Amino acid sequence: MDSKMNSGKLGLLLLLLFLTASTSSAWFGSKHRSSGASSSSSGRTSFRSDEPSSSSSSSSSPFLLNRFRSGSSVVFPVHGNVYPVGFYNVTVNIGQPPRPYFLDIDTGSDLTWLQCDAPCSRCSQTPHPLYRPSNDLVPCRHALCASLHHTDNYDCEVPHQCDYEVEYADHYSSLGVLLHDVYTLNFTNGVQLKVRMALGCGYDQIFPDPSHHPLDGMLGLGRGKTSLTSQLNSQGLVRNVVGHCLSAQGGGYIFFGEVYDSSRLTWTPMSSRDYKHYSAAGAAGLLFGGKKTGVGNLHAVFDTGSSYTYFNSIAYQAVISLLRKESGGKPLKEAHGDQTLPLCWHGKRPFKSIYEVRKYFKPITLSFSSNGRSKAQFEIPPEGYLIISNMGNVCLGILNGSEVGMGDLNLIGDISMLDKVMVFDNDKQLIGWTPADCDRVAKSRDVSI
Repeated sequence: MDSKMNSGKLGLLLLLLFLTASTSSAWFGSKHRSSGASSSSSGRTSFRSDEPSSSSSSSSSPFLLNRFRSGSSVVFPVHGNVYPVGFYNVTVNIGQPPRPYFLDIDTGSDLTWLQCDAPCSRCSQTPHPLYRPSNDLVPCRHALCASLHHTDNYDCEVPHQCDYEVEYADHYSSLGVLLHDVYTLNFTNGVQLKVRMALGCGYDQIFPDPSHHPLDGMLGLGRGKTSLTSQLNSQGLVRNVVGHCLSAQGGGYIFFGEVYDSSRLTWTPMSSRDYKHYSAAGAAGLLFGGKKTGVGNLHAVFDTGSSYTYFNSIAYQAVISLLRKESGGKPLKEAHGDQTLPLCWHGKRPFKSIYEVRKYFKPITLSFSSNGRSKAQFEIPPEGYLIISNMGNVCLGILNGSEVGMGDLNLIGDISMLDKVMVFDNDKQLIGWTPADCDRVAKSRDVSI
């Protein structure tokens, strides 16, 4: 989720969502925050929804569902970039009638939610009018409610309503109610379906950064039951697979289901211990310029909610030391006056493109082990860890995660996944990648990558 080192963001979900109950399936009351955060409303707030309740889960017939189970997919074009925009989003049509919303993509969290006129206690600027919620509330004892809380042992005073509060690593947060509404989805086989799925109606948001970009909400692509991937899979519409291809030129696409030729990807097992994030099961060794650095046992998470990549302090200091050694004798000097990122270099004249300076840097590689078998190599070329600042300097897009509370974790952010197809196969518990032209939006599993 969006936190900034200038225009970057940090997306790892940290706090659990909490869930309680209200008194009606057609009305809901707005909770106060449990953390003591102030609220502009007093007492309970209720609203009347835009549409009557519906119990239908999808407009598709059994015949259509049978068509979808094996190889169908949904592809969304992506807008944005790592720098200077600092985020990626997609346009999703939700509601009856369908209305467009810009949602930031985040593989580090599960819940999809919209800033919501319930009415809204605190909402930031949005690109579109606030979402007017349906009244198809998710009950407190629903499986989706339990999955958000990660336990069956939670308070549920009245059964009709599921409240949530979610906080991200940058202390951005959303408080709201879980409900069902209709998503209008175009599948790659040419069929358009109106699919009823869960989302959050967020009526109280806290943005610690006053310059936070306008957004309608968040698209949760994680491993939990509430993620869009899991919900589409549970209705038999796609395999439980999500992926993305982010272009270094800006834009790209995300996809649900199969749009790739799996034989052309490099695969590593997904962690079975970290059920919240797309983590590699095996620890990785750090290579610089194809040579071992002596740094190993790195545990990595892949997360589109973060613009930049974060290494633990040992790996980060090793990279800094190697880069400074490599830059010696080259036409690069540290640019201490550039505060875009912690480490920047200037040349004899301002740089216009990363390709002008990539020759001065070497690739960084994470080499993942798997039960002692052959290692999967995740290579990060110079353009996968450098940006050109608005001052014309080249800056390092790898940051010290230990300084922002990540401990020993290593987070692979957007910058290091550029111009790669990234596939998170929850069915087979595998993470895959391969270099790709992300300017060409995939249309089927036969797409050439």
